Amino acid sequence: MQDIKKYVDQHKDRFIDELIELLKVPSISADSAYKQDVLNTAEAVKTRLEEAGCDLVEVCETKGYPIVYGEKIIDKNLPTVLVYGHYDVQPPDPLDLWNSPPFEPVIKKTDLHPEGAIFARGACDDKGQMYMHVKALELMTKTDQLPCNVKFMIEGEEEVGSESLGDFLKENREKLSNDVILISDTGMIAIDVPSITTGLRGLSYVEVEVTGPNRDLHSGLYGGAVANPINVLSKMIASLHDENNHITIPGFYDKVENLSAEERAEMAKAPFSLENYKKALDIDAVYGEAGYSTNERNSIRPTLDVNGIWGGYIGEGAKTVIASKAYAKISMRLVPNQDWEEITQLFKKHFESIAPEGVKVLVKPHHGGQGYVTPITSVGYQAASKAYADTFGKTPIPQRSGGSIPIVSLFEQELKSKTILMGFGLDSDAIHSPNEHFGVWNYLKGIETIPLFYKYFTELSK
Repeated sequence: MQDIKKYVDQHKDRFIDELIELLKVPSISADSAYKQDVLNTAEAVKTRLEEAGCDLVEVCETKGYPIVYGEKIIDKNLPTVLVYGHYDVQPPDPLDLWNSPPFEPVIKKTDLHPEGAIFARGACDDKGQMYMHVKALELMTKTDQLPCNVKFMIEGEEEVGSESLGDFLKENREKLSNDVILISDTGMIAIDVPSITTGLRGLSYVEVEVTGPNRDLHSGLYGGAVANPINVLSKMIASLHDENNHITIPGFYDKVENLSAEERAEMAKAPFSLENYKKALDIDAVYGEAGYSTNERNSIRPTLDVNGIWGGYIGEGAKTVIASKAYAKISMRLVPNQDWEEITQLFKKHFESIAPEGVKVLVKPHHGGQGYVTPITSVGYQAASKAYADTFGKTPIPQRSGGSIPIVSLFEQELKSKTILMGFGLDSDAIHSPNEHFGVWNYLKGIETIPLFYKYFTELSK
């Protein structure tokens, strides 16, 4: 492929401006108040795919938010790459921790990003990374260098569990048929250390409710005489880990994949500074399951974390009350072989069993997904590796991620395709957090690298 970098350099200002316009729209799928914004974003993605060179683009209705489908078929005898991404974003809360409004994108220079980084909700997850693929298609079509067929499937419910995606896959297997699935919703080890994500953890997400008395009570008149749901919930949650931070749910570890010493040694070769890690998070010590390193704890081991907890009075000043109810949202990150539905039931059975007398417990499952591992011997992985090597000047490192993209295992089940995860984000990009950002250099480097994946995948598939 000729002049890829030249094309990116010539059009980089427009590429950045277009992404900024996309980031201005608060496409928050979790909050129905933003329904029209989510729908508007779907239409914007449709327009951009058409402009980039797709011959067919559709906004496909689902029982939830629509899926934008696009395709450019140049020869049915050539391989087909299916690009997946999402146009919805996480809620921006807490707003007071943002240094600039989450939907008013700004470019600011940082120590890590001297060329600047785009600060906005969705900048990295996943509008910025998804849009790299749209611009890569434009580059290939405008320079007449598209070597194979390409299809796009961009959804609007990833941040709320992709509830409509399963039915869409089942109903459109032929339309979505492909030779490999390409996703950029992950990251790299460091800005100068490219990596390809070869494993993802699964997910089980639940909400729990503890109910005590039939109304809020005066804490002086009733305190010490009836069960306080907030106190009880706190104790129940605390009991879910032992002194070694090992999860105490019976059967939780029965199917956990234990990596060999050799595999763990290979993982340990990835560059990592514990001191820099602590400094970046402003903590004086790491924390986690005994017997495992930090990188192992957040990738090859399962976890259980409270994502939110509430109940009682939280307004200004004091209100002496024993709340009738207390709530928590809990997520469990799972490793390959752990079935998320089985883990959800194990959690439910255990959590209900440890409730003391005087309260009632309700466990509400939300969503989940299976873990995933892709082999580094596949044509797709080799093509991605060669593409990174060309643009970064070094071979990427295979890496297992601590995050979850539940639909990856669903893709393999329904479409019989392997997925390649070519992420260009960094751990420091603050996805799901205030001040989310995406380096301008990373964004443009993605647009530069992705066309080379198409080139090498087509060549290696012959």
